[in-house]
Amino acid sequence: MVMRLFCCLLLLSAMPTWAATKLEASVDKNPVLAGEFFMLNITVDDTVKGQQPDTSALLKDFVVGPTSLSSRTNIINGSINKQTTWSVKLMTRAEGEYTIPPFSVAGLTSQPINLKVAKRSADADKNNDIFLKTELSSNSIFVQEAGVYTIKLYLAKELLDGSLSTPNMEDAQLTQLGKQTESYELVDGKRYLVLTREYLIQPQKSGLYTIAGPAFQGRVQQNYRQLEVSALGDDQQIEIKPIPSNYKGAWLPSELVNLDEQWQPEENTVEVGTPITRTITLTALGVTKEQLPEITMPTIDGIRSYPDEKENNNAVRDGRVVSQQTASYALLPQKPGTYTLPEIKLPWYNTKINRISYATLPKRTITVTSNANTPSPDVTTAIASNEQSSKINPSSNLAQQSTLEPVIQSVTPLWLIIVAVLGYILWIITAILFWLNRSTNNELKIDSLKSNNKAPLSLNRLKNAAKVNNSSAFYSELNNVARELTGKNVAAIDALTNLINNSELTALINQLQATLYANNSTKSDLNAIIKIIEQYQAQSNTSQQAVLKDLY
Repeated sequence: MVMRLFCCLLLLSAMPTWAATKLEASVDKNPVLAGEFFMLNITVDDTVKGQQPDTSALLKDFVVGPTSLSSRTNIINGSINKQTTWSVKLMTRAEGEYTIPPFSVAGLTSQPINLKVAKRSADADKNNDIFLKTELSSNSIFVQEAGVYTIKLYLAKELLDGSLSTPNMEDAQLTQLGKQTESYELVDGKRYLVLTREYLIQPQKSGLYTIAGPAFQGRVQQNYRQLEVSALGDDQQIEIKPIPSNYKGAWLPSELVNLDEQWQPEENTVEVGTPITRTITLTALGVTKEQLPEITMPTIDGIRSYPDEKENNNAVRDGRVVSQQTASYALLPQKPGTYTLPEIKLPWYNTKINRISYATLPKRTITVTSNANTPSPDVTTAIASNEQSSKINPSSNLAQQSTLEPVIQSVTPLWLIIVAVLGYILWIITAILFWLNRSTNNELKIDSLKSNNKAPLSLNRLKNAAKVNNSSAFYSELNNVARELTGKNVAAIDALTNLINNSELTALINQLQATLYANNSTKSDLNAIIKIIEQYQAQSNTSQQAVLKDLY
């Protein structure tokens, strides 16, 4: 028993302690070239889980790549050695002497590293198989004006893999435009594959700023070998100018803003009820689609307007951001007349001449006529009013005639007196005959009213169109029904809504017109329209029956 305890104590004393005792930091190159990637390794002599060194202090002087972790265990002659290593790729943008700070893991601290960075020769990129170029669409832009930052990566060898850092700028947003493109260029007789990326710059504050050059690291194939390569682009200086203090209104800085319109049909004369499509296009250079102002159409009495959905787009053309907004409106004339659509005027700040400019659409006059097969309502109204005035005020007409005719006085002859007496006798006889035949005349009048009490107008065609949910055919048949019920050939549907005087019917017809002329996805209830018209016909028939009863 004593021997067993003694052996256990010997084994325990022979076992190594597993606590970490040493933390080291090292680099694989020193000195290095500016723009050249090198590897920083941080190693501890133990297995460490759930901990890693804080490398955020490196961001001040270095381009920091991702951190990789590896661990291994070696057993040599019964001795167990454990090791955990963190590897970080680093790069400096400028020459000089740098200090890699100490790191702490598992209660241990490494020693700082002094790093010397040599200047990259001017001909290094020219003779290299890989290099970067950067350029700006303009080195001076206004706040909220859109600029384009372009990165080109030149490759003379087959690229296996690689990564390109994303550019950044203080007080600005950089967004990649589309996908990268590939092309080929000859540089000093050498053929390169060129990968191009474009970024949209949206500055939010004024001042002088620097866009740090992008960094690339990757691997290329050379003579059955894989080589690690790196490249660094040049920094770009950019001036962001403030909004002028004397500028008023919505801020729209641009080199060019244009308003254009299209009409369908293009004629300036149309008939009542003919839909007109007006498409307005706003194009601006050097701004994003989110900065484009809303285009609005003024309302015009006598013409209904149904706006369609607006479309905003942007693209890059020759290193410039081009944004466009398209707005369509369906115009529906309601009555004849001459209408003037007012001028549309949009202010913007011209960055070329540094002053306010205006994009305009001139006013346009259109003439709306009645249907070719019907008389003009204005002429009909004028004739009716003249006839009515003549009936209402006959004494006025007689007075006018009496003023024009001279008064002639003469002695009444005997034969005229005899004719007057005979006429009086005939009048008495006529009155007696009228009294005797009064009942017969009353029956004739009742028959006449019955004949006028026609059957309700058939709505079968409306119902068929509603059954197949054909809004266009339904609207056409509704116009025919409106003409029959109102006797109006111009704006018959509007006359029908006024005649029936039902708010629900008015709302349903407006919704139907919006569906037809404004690409509105909401469908109108066609059967509800038919039901309201049938109720109106039933009420009209009941009123007519009441009149007949009063005559009996």
